[in-house]
Amino acid sequence: MADSSVDTDVIVVGAGPIGLLLAGELCLGGARATVLEQLPAPSTASRASALHARTLEILDQRGLLEALGTVPCDRVGHFGGIRLDFEGHDSRFRGPWKVPQTRTERLLGDWAAGLGAVISRGHELVAMRQTERGVEAEALGPGGRVLIRAAYLVGCDGERSTVRRLAGIGFPGADATRELLAADVGGIDVPDRRFERHERGLAVANRRPDGITRVMVHEFGRAPAARGKGPEFAEVAEVWERVTGEAISAGEPVWVHAFRNARRLAARYRSGRVLLAGDAAHAQLPVGGQALNLGLQDAANLGWKLAAQIRGWAPDGLLDSYHEERHDVGRRVLADIEAQATLLLGGPEVEPLRTVVTELLGHEEVVEHLVRKISGLDIRYPSASDAPLVGRRLPHWELTTGDGRYSVPELLRDGRGVLLDAAADPAAGAPAGWAGRVRTVRAATPPGRAVLIRPDGYVAWADDGRTPLRDALHHWFGAPEQETP
Repeated sequence: MADSSVDTDVIVVGAGPIGLLLAGELCLGGARATVLEQLPAPSTASRASALHARTLEILDQRGLLEALGTVPCDRVGHFGGIRLDFEGHDSRFRGPWKVPQTRTERLLGDWAAGLGAVISRGHELVAMRQTERGVEAEALGPGGRVLIRAAYLVGCDGERSTVRRLAGIGFPGADATRELLAADVGGIDVPDRRFERHERGLAVANRRPDGITRVMVHEFGRAPAARGKGPEFAEVAEVWERVTGEAISAGEPVWVHAFRNARRLAARYRSGRVLLAGDAAHAQLPVGGQALNLGLQDAANLGWKLAAQIRGWAPDGLLDSYHEERHDVGRRVLADIEAQATLLLGGPEVEPLRTVVTELLGHEEVVEHLVRKISGLDIRYPSASDAPLVGRRLPHWELTTGDGRYSVPELLRDGRGVLLDAAADPAAGAPAGWAGRVRTVRAATPPGRAVLIRPDGYVAWADDGRTPLRDALHHWFGAPEQETP
């Protein structure tokens, strides 16, 4: 018997960046969100440290860049440890942006809470069941057992997801064969290294302004150690010394972790009223920051669709499109990361392959292709339309309207869709029945034609003279209000 009960619209399990972004998106769309987090306080460790272009665009769409503040940008990234210049794309946010995960989490937590999300820390999910009308979840918190009832539940609770296990969702893939040990260490003085290959392994070191050095090391041919928990710092120091010849055992560890190259993808992202996002849906080596960015983009795709389902205006199939769109993206990103893991952690046997890839990166079109993949800018969601823009994220356009100049991200701040229409006829544009879901803005667009944008910044429709706007509005934004029973 639970000691207390709570009713909400959506239960989000996990208060990492993915769960917090999702909670904010749900609240922005008019749904109530309750976040359950097992940890009693936000983590002080930053597993990830980079945000890529598409993620920065998503934050810009929600007006969060000012709160994020000034962050350093490195125009140089890597593909499997091989230098990659991040210039070859059309986003304003070129290159990996150095943002510690703790900072991203704090930003999104403040935003979600400000929109009304309830964040319950120190609450561990222990049971869950689906009913005809929704989901019942039981959590163990500081005050005892709590029963939470909701219409839907989303697992954003990491690779070892309790939600995925309780929902019975398969997690096929491959176990880890390699391991990258990492630690944030104070009191050491080693040279900065950027994926430096030694005879016995790979070493990375980066000293931060606060004097803490993040070291990462992989010993060629060394399989992941069998251990019940994370590595001890002594193990990291031993491997570091074998690879580099440097002693760091006298340092003071702040954080120690092991990254593995396990590769798994949930069989489905939705099972009835239970959904998965982030690492609960896909496990991968977090090389180049792609894991966190992939998960944040999951949340941006799901949030407005699930809020529409809660509000009752979602057309048939809208919520299912989350799996249809993001599962394929996850599959492709995992394949990309596996290729990088081979180049990064492989021993002398991969040197010929690294030589070939290095030569290919001398070609501009190859660089642009890889940069767009890593940055999340290459995505095109399935569409029946052959219009070039449809299914892609809309680039940053500066538009002149009757009310002044606006950028596309500014027009998306309130979480509604946007119809950009250059028609002179004031009666044109989105019919009044969709006004609560789609904002009509009269502005000349670069293509010279009307464009309908989803709340997540992807193009739902572009006027090609064949597909009626009304059909696209029905498909993505449901029946107009006057037609709703």
